[in-house]
Amino acid sequence: MKIVPVILITLLCTGCDIIHTAANSSVDFLRQQFVTGYYYRTGTAQQRREFQSLFTLLDQEPGDERCAVIREIITRYLRQKDYGRLINFLNEQIKDGDPYNAYYAFSSAFAYLQLNAPQVVFLYCDMILKNYPDVFVDGQSIHFACLNELIALDSNPESQVHWYQELIARFPEKIDAGVTYFMLAKAYEKTGAWNDAIKTYTKYLDFPGTIVPDYPDSDHYAKQLVDFNKSPKDWTFENLNTLVATIKSALNAGNSTQLWQYRAKVNFFARSWAQEATDDFGMADFNLGQFMSGRISYTNQLDASSNAVEAYLRTWGWAQYSTWYLYFRKINFPADPEIHGRWEWAGLYYGEKF
Repeated sequence: MKIVPVILITLLCTGCDIIHTAANSSVDFLRQQFVTGYYYRTGTAQQRREFQSLFTLLDQEPGDERCAVIREIITRYLRQKDYGRLINFLNEQIKDGDPYNAYYAFSSAFAYLQLNAPQVVFLYCDMILKNYPDVFVDGQSIHFACLNELIALDSNPESQVHWYQELIARFPEKIDAGVTYFMLAKAYEKTGAWNDAIKTYTKYLDFPGTIVPDYPDSDHYAKQLVDFNKSPKDWTFENLNTLVATIKSALNAGNSTQLWQYRAKVNFFARSWAQEATDDFGMADFNLGQFMSGRISYTNQLDASSNAVEAYLRTWGWAQYSTWYLYFRKINFPADPEIHGRWEWAGLYYGEKF
């Protein structure tokens, strides 16, 4: 009866050795499958045979020929949408000194993009720019592609400034200069680097007619900022109440010359309510006296639609359209702290409000 426990213990210990040996063998077997490429042979029987041929070539071909084989393997995994195997395969191809490391890593980034992992794509693209020399594939720069991906993925304005600067410095012949300068200026603006923003908007204006995605009025916007920056800004008022009182005083006097001197000297507009902001009439030859043939009346209070940053004063009695709304605007120009937050008479609207 005492022999049984001894036998059981012996069997259990022997079993443990067998299991441990089997586990080691399984690990060795799986490792061997990776080494021989078995793991990477996937798909139909025909596809597996084709993968086998490619992996055989991969062990034989040097340099550029080897990269050509890798490209074919990449293409096949992408066709099968087998992104996991593709990423594992590419990670094994990155080796110190290989001139195609940037291409292999970017292909991994593309696979992660298909897996909806933008954070990983960002890390790969940033790593490529910092660690691997550029390589051209089918005439396309991998670094150029990485910079564009980083711009699309990283909304941080400080980072965007860096990426756009890199594009301009390294790839001037491949970019749309107008679009790139405008977006760089917007990034500077968001960081509060207004002097750099104004300088960059000035460069952007050297490319008139540029179509900037999501910014249909880019020309108008940049020109207004640049022109305002260059102007003396001596028509501004400390607050809205002082500005409105001064305008009303000139209207009471019927003095068109006095009234006209209070307008903004740049970016002043005169348009109907139906016109777009970019359809302003040219104001250089505007003669206000032609429209003040009689007394001009105004409401005691500003229009109800006025708010903390813009205001409207309804006036009537003008020789044309009769009713005009004088438009006052709080100046948004952080580039000059002494001007930022002051008020200006920025334009006028013809006719009654809609």
